[in-house]
Amino acid sequence: MAPDIGVEGEHDDIVYPSAIPFVLVHLACFGAIWSGITWQAIAICVTLYWLRIFAIGAGYHRYFSHRAYSTSRVFQFILAFLSQSTAQKSVLWWAAKHRHHHLHSDTEHDVHSPRHTGFLYSHVGWVFARRHDTYDPSKVADLARYPELRWLHKFELLPAIILALLCFLAAGWPGLIVGFFWSTVLVYHATFCINSLAHVSGSKRYVTGDDSRNNWLLAVFTMGEGWHNNHHAFQSSVRQGFKWWEIDPTYYILRALSWTGLVWGLRSPPEQVLRNEQRLGGAVINRAAEQLVAHFNSERIALVIASALHGPELSALRESLTRAHDRTTEVLGSLHLPHMPSREELSAKAKAMFARTKSLEEIVDRAYELLLASVGTRLAASD
Repeated sequence: MAPDIGVEGEHDDIVYPSAIPFVLVHLACFGAIWSGITWQAIAICVTLYWLRIFAIGAGYHRYFSHRAYSTSRVFQFILAFLSQSTAQKSVLWWAAKHRHHHLHSDTEHDVHSPRHTGFLYSHVGWVFARRHDTYDPSKVADLARYPELRWLHKFELLPAIILALLCFLAAGWPGLIVGFFWSTVLVYHATFCINSLAHVSGSKRYVTGDDSRNNWLLAVFTMGEGWHNNHHAFQSSVRQGFKWWEIDPTYYILRALSWTGLVWGLRSPPEQVLRNEQRLGGAVINRAAEQLVAHFNSERIALVIASALHGPELSALRESLTRAHDRTTEVLGSLHLPHMPSREELSAKAKAMFARTKSLEEIVDRAYELLLASVGTRLAASD
C-alpha cells in the first residue's frame, strides 16, 4: 500500500500523539543545563552510543533482519535486549519493516524512501504513521517462534527503561540526562540517517534498482552501516565494507566473536559480487529500467510523433496499435517513427546513469520495451 499523502504532498497519516515521547526524549537532553555534565556521564554517553550502534548494526540489522550469521539462543536474546535499549521499537517490528524496505526499496511501497516521501518523512516521520504502528507477522515468522522475542515485543520499552535506571544509579541525574538521553538521541539519528541520507548522498558502486549509496562519513558514525549500496547489492552479507579501506567495525567485532564460538556461519559476498561481475535479478533489472525510462517523457514523445505525422499516416498508426492490443511494442519497434528515441540513445543514457554492470544491455532492452509500450499507449489513446 502506498503512503497516505495528501494532494499537495502532505502526509496525513502521522499519529502526532505517538511522537510525543520521541520529542520528550529530545527535550530531556536540555536537562543537562540543570543536572550539569560530569566526566563520568560523558563516559557513559560515549560507551552507550557505540555499544548500542553496534547492537543496531549487528543485532537489529545484520542478524535479525538478514540472518547474516548464526548464534546461540542466549546471545540472540542479549542482542535483542541491547537493540531494544535504543527505544527503536521491538526486534520483531524493526526486522519486519526492514525486510519490507528491501522488498520495495525506493518504490512507492517503500516505508521510508526519500524519493517518494521526502527526506524528513524518510528520516523519522514514517515511524509515527498509523499504518506503521503494526507489522506483518509473516515477514518475521522465523523470529516470532521464540517466546522470549515475543515477550520483548510485548514490553518493547522495558530494556530502555532498565538501562535508564542503571545510568541514574551509576551517575545520578547527569548519568540519566547525558549518559542515557544524549546517547539515545545520537543513536536515533545515526540510525535514521541510513534510511534517509544513505539514499540521497554518496557513491554507487552497484546497480541495485534503488537509490542506496555508500557514504564513508555515515560508515564512521554507524560502525560500517554507511556502506549502504554494498549492502543492497548483497543483503545477506555480514560484511558491508567490501573493500579493504571501507571500514566496518561491526564486521570486525563479529569476526572476533566468531573466533570464540559465540557467533558462527558468517556470510560473505561471493567473488563475483566483490568484482561487480554478477548478473542482476529480474526485479533489479525492472527497477533500473523504470529509472531509465523516467528520463524520457513518453507523453511529450507521443505528442511530437503525432504532430509530425500526416492525418492518414497517424490514423493508420493508431489503427495498427489498436489492433495490436498487447503487441504495441512490436508494432512501434518495426517502424521508423520520427522523434522516437532509439535504443542507442537509451544505452548512452544508461551508461551515464548507472554503475558498471554485466546486465546493462538487459536493462536497456527492458527500458526500450517499457518506453515503446508507454508511447504506444498514448498514441493509441490520443485524439
